[in-house]
Amino acid sequence: MSITSAIRPLFERRYRQLEIYATQAELLQRQVLQELVKAARDTDWGHQYNYGALGSYEAWSRQVPLSTYEELKGYIDRMRHGEKDVLWPGRVRWFAKSSGTTNDKSKFIPVSPKGLKDTHYAGGTDAVVTYMHHYPDSRVLDGRALILGGSHAPNYNLKHSLVGDLSAILIENINPLVNLIRVPRKQTALLSDFELKRDRIAHEALHKDVRSISGVPSWMLSVLNRVMELSGAEQLTDVWPHLEVFWHGGVAFTPYREQYKRLIPSAQMHYQETYNASEGFFGIQDDPADPSMLLMIDYGVFYEFIPMDEFGKEHPTILPLWAVETGRNYAMVISTSSGLWRYEIGDTVRFTSTSPYKFVITGRTKFFINAFGEELIVDNAERGLEAACRQTGASVLEYTAAPVFMDEHGHCRHQWLIEFAQAPADTEAFADALDKALQQVNSDYEAKRFKDITLQRLQLIQARPGLFNDWLKSRGKLGGQHKVPRLSNQRDTIEQLLAMNERAASGESKE
Repeated sequence: MSITSAIRPLFERRYRQLEIYATQAELLQRQVLQELVKAARDTDWGHQYNYGALGSYEAWSRQVPLSTYEELKGYIDRMRHGEKDVLWPGRVRWFAKSSGTTNDKSKFIPVSPKGLKDTHYAGGTDAVVTYMHHYPDSRVLDGRALILGGSHAPNYNLKHSLVGDLSAILIENINPLVNLIRVPRKQTALLSDFELKRDRIAHEALHKDVRSISGVPSWMLSVLNRVMELSGAEQLTDVWPHLEVFWHGGVAFTPYREQYKRLIPSAQMHYQETYNASEGFFGIQDDPADPSMLLMIDYGVFYEFIPMDEFGKEHPTILPLWAVETGRNYAMVISTSSGLWRYEIGDTVRFTSTSPYKFVITGRTKFFINAFGEELIVDNAERGLEAACRQTGASVLEYTAAPVFMDEHGHCRHQWLIEFAQAPADTEAFADALDKALQQVNSDYEAKRFKDITLQRLQLIQARPGLFNDWLKSRGKLGGQHKVPRLSNQRDTIEQLLAMNERAASGESKE
């Protein structure tokens, strides 16, 4: 009997538990909150907000304020210096390093042992559970799993305390049994130099029986291309004939889908999206025919949501899960078993179903363009690019966009900087297709584009190969979970990238 066959009955038992999500969501979420509040009642935070006397969601929500990272930073700094019982009981020794805030280069998200077990590892297990349910002939556990990870470093030189990419913390603490099927070696997976790590991963995985791959699509693609270079093969299935699934997350898969299909032209290859952030594991694409993800509601995470038309107001409406509606855009708020309380994570979602609760990620509360009332979000951008690629035969590798508030002719427009994996024959035709597609998916953009009165047609600039990776490298963010901001209301990011692009065009060094 194969390993996969032996484990399948256990996984099917868990799948039966997931089926109650459709009917017991409110009960499950209230239980999660009750357990979180009870666990934290003797922490400094619990004392401050009288957790010992809060017996219901309604009482808790009246007592506890919304939190941003800046508002929790003082508590987290105390935890990083070794204090116990601050936001969560005991000492938290692991901190996931995430992209920065207005005031800091990086955020440091606490990751407790309980948070690792009941959220992050639970999510990874359930991704396999749902996959194997839909593919009963799978033998995914009978070979190796190529899992990409970032790096970590000591936290203030405190014993056994680490700070780094979430993926590195997961690898550092993973069940030893998983290491029997994981590739690359732990020492390689945790290297900080991505270019060196990429080469070593490719060498270590080249002759293994790899059946699954997991990671951020952009960085995984870089590793797979190196595997192809080393092997000399025409397609990846010549190297790994039993490869059957890519568990991906971190960035939208749409710009990379066609590249993966060309690299792995196999009907037996499957793709499953997961939503595993530094703050927690929140969603799994549980149905191959539906791009929406199932919200994981029996982990150590309690969810609330702010309608985006109220986001940023002094007193916005804050809804528990059981009060949300389909079709509306919400900012997500979480409370977790790592000590984040009513924390504004910065992601926006739209629910497609409430029985069970399923959603799509629509963007970031900070990553949007609304310079002229157009309210363009990342979800619009991804759908527009998909349509433009389909019409022109192009394939997008990386992109960013920002507004041009007024040029020398008095024109206002969006400026897109795009690095193509497969460039269109006519970039202006691609720009036309993208502009029209954005009007189709966003009525506000369409209204502002009416007769070019408020907003002129977008401008497309083609980036040189490797530009975005060079920009990340210049900022010390190549590899791991780092990514380029897709949309911005400000021009800081795009101006830096344009300057690097122009230096290369004039013959100067990329650096």
